[in-house]
Amino acid sequence: MKLIRMNQKNPNRAWTSALRRTDSTPPGVEKTVRTILDAVRRQGDAAVIRYTQQFDQVRFTAGRLRIRPERIKEAYGQVTPSAVEALRFAADRIRSFHERQKLKSWSYEEQQITLGQRVRPLERVGIYVPGGKAAYPSSVLMNAVPARVAGVPEVVMCTPTPRGELNPHLLVAADLAGVNEIYTVGGAQAVGAMAYGTKTIARVDKIVGPGNIYVATAKRLVFGLVDIDMIAGPSEIVVIADDTADPRFVAADLLSQAEHDELAISILITPSESLIQKVRTRMKEQIVRLPRKAIIAESLRRSGKIFLVRDLTQAVAMANAIAPEHLELAVDRPENLLPMVKHAGAVFLGHYTTESLGDYVAGPNHVLPTGGTARFSSPLSVDDFVKKTSLLSFSREGLLRVKDAVIRMAEMEGLQAHAQAVEVRTR
Repeated sequence: MKLIRMNQKNPNRAWTSALRRTDSTPPGVEKTVRTILDAVRRQGDAAVIRYTQQFDQVRFTAGRLRIRPERIKEAYGQVTPSAVEALRFAADRIRSFHERQKLKSWSYEEQQITLGQRVRPLERVGIYVPGGKAAYPSSVLMNAVPARVAGVPEVVMCTPTPRGELNPHLLVAADLAGVNEIYTVGGAQAVGAMAYGTKTIARVDKIVGPGNIYVATAKRLVFGLVDIDMIAGPSEIVVIADDTADPRFVAADLLSQAEHDELAISILITPSESLIQKVRTRMKEQIVRLPRKAIIAESLRRSGKIFLVRDLTQAVAMANAIAPEHLELAVDRPENLLPMVKHAGAVFLGHYTTESLGDYVAGPNHVLPTGGTARFSSPLSVDDFVKKTSLLSFSREGLLRVKDAVIRMAEMEGLQAHAQAVEVRTR
């Protein structure tokens, strides 16, 4: 990890790169995705099957795209009881947290006028989940549970099965989360099927869930026809630490973030030079025991940074400028720093609140804004699976109370028919 001393007068290039970390989609990727989406839109199941056979090396017919209920039951026998219990424990905690986010419809009356807002769940939501050997049942829970809490009646899931590999943990998680339909389709063709609809896979109202650059690009291109959650970039963490931080804890958290993939971003910001040396030593000790050490090493080489700052106030200011997905406050009194934090997807307070808790069982959603988008966006929540409709009801008397203002504003804009629509009701 590169060390940058922030006591210099001018920010150096490494600091600037920490702010500008979102890359544009390579032109070749977008061209490929557009071709796939257009084929799925025109040819439906035939295109979905063709691309799935091409990319996943698995052969089947349209009738075998959907996973049978018996296969889901079989999955429980293919995982350990402790794994089922862990997934159930996580699902219950995620559900409990998101239950507290539910919104209610409301209305109020004022002299013959009734105004309000109606909150209704989306009718059908599609979840994309990476599959094969690298399976993420936690993503199933984090995307499906809030949808069901919101009251979405139809939750469908698409997951690839490279060479026919289907991780049973995904099926158990989907069952516990209340997923209604599961399809063995991945990639841009899965996004296209959910967005356009095919004979086998009915179209959805919204697509959520992580994926590779082809999946992310497909989601971006179908946005508008359907809603999406976000365009997620590489996962990232910023750890603000002082002399009270245990260097073993800090090292472990930086390594755990780098473990995601080679593009993951791990940043330590601290005013303690002695802590930096200790963290570096602990990282060297811990990485040798990790199976994904090659990925971790490449991630740290590309994007790992340590910033030495003058104090914690400067550390928080830097974190706000980065607007990270995950922000850990590994300091003596994190509650004192929290009011200064403006931009972060999730904030982890204290030495024992590791980011790993948020990934799995804490309860808050782990689908968080990346790439600095925490400046203006929020974690996935129940709000993402409902829509709001405004309600208006005026009696004649109520209309008379406001008609003059409506007519004047319509005339300001040169929209005489708008004014007339009021006048004909009040003559």
